[in-house]
Amino acid sequence: MKKEDIIEKINDFLIDEFEVEADDIKPEADLKETLELDSLDFVDLVVAIEENFGIKLVGEDFIKTKTMQEFYDLIEIKLG
Repeated sequence: MKKEDIIEKINDFLIDEFEVEADDIKPEADLKETLELDSLDFVDLVVAIEENFGIKLVGEDFIKTKTMQEFYDLIEIKLG
């Protein structure tokens, strides 16, 4: 899967399922501050990633993941 496809898919479900404003989704956007995702949202995000990409994320994956760009990169690496 190409990076552009990963980004598009992630952005689509953030908009549809998490009601994030499309204009707020930028590579430098902070997941917690800018997108206002809380701990329950992160649980739902893990489920959404598994459903959309077939990969599992764990809490440790989010320790170093603060921005959307880091999140995109994480998914790309996990998809290997």
